[in-house]
Amino acid sequence: MKIDWNNIDTVLLDMDGTLLDLHFDNFFWLTHLPKRYAEHHNICPDKATNELLNRFKEKRGTLDWYCLEYWSKELSVNIRQLKEEISHLIQERPYVQKFLQQLGDNGKQRILITNAHPQSLELKLAATGISTLLDHIYTSHQFNQPKESQKFWHALAQQQHFDPAKTLFIDDSIDVLRSAQQYGIGHLLGISQPDSRQPSRPVDGFTVITHFDEILPNA
Repeated sequence: MKIDWNNIDTVLLDMDGTLLDLHFDNFFWLTHLPKRYAEHHNICPDKATNELLNRFKEKRGTLDWYCLEYWSKELSVNIRQLKEEISHLIQERPYVQKFLQQLGDNGKQRILITNAHPQSLELKLAATGISTLLDHIYTSHQFNQPKESQKFWHALAQQQHFDPAKTLFIDDSIDVLRSAQQYGIGHLLGISQPDSRQPSRPVDGFTVITHFDEILPNA
């Protein structure tokens, strides 16, 4: 696909499912955590899985849904420690470093905006090479609002200068993309395969890419 890079000054980038493979997160929340939760509370794995899925569903789209401290308290387990147990699964998606490098070479502002909790962000930045290729990093926990909320975008704009009309935002979440669209971000892209172990899927209403080599800016 073609992107008119001459009309883009800033690139806002999601982390999980966009720059990083979502397999780590899916495996953690759907497999590893239920297993360890069942062991910790001495209950059967199926019961643990069903209980956790119901509790996750209640908080979906809220800041608590992304908060490691909230779930550590609610579930009486150390979520950060459990994530470290499988940190070897954290990996970048294909062409991420090349894409970020070329954005910098072309003078584009590279800003990470993520719903990830600061503890999770710290773990993932330590496990990957993306932090040195980003100009600014923000987590929604800094603003006490998830990216699904318009309040997040207004808070971000107060903290970081960018022209929405000349900004490209890439995210794998349709709810977040809709929020960005409502705010007025001029260029929006979804990710068709955020989890490398899962099949591609459409992001209804938005153009999608599979990997970043499809949109590399001209050298």
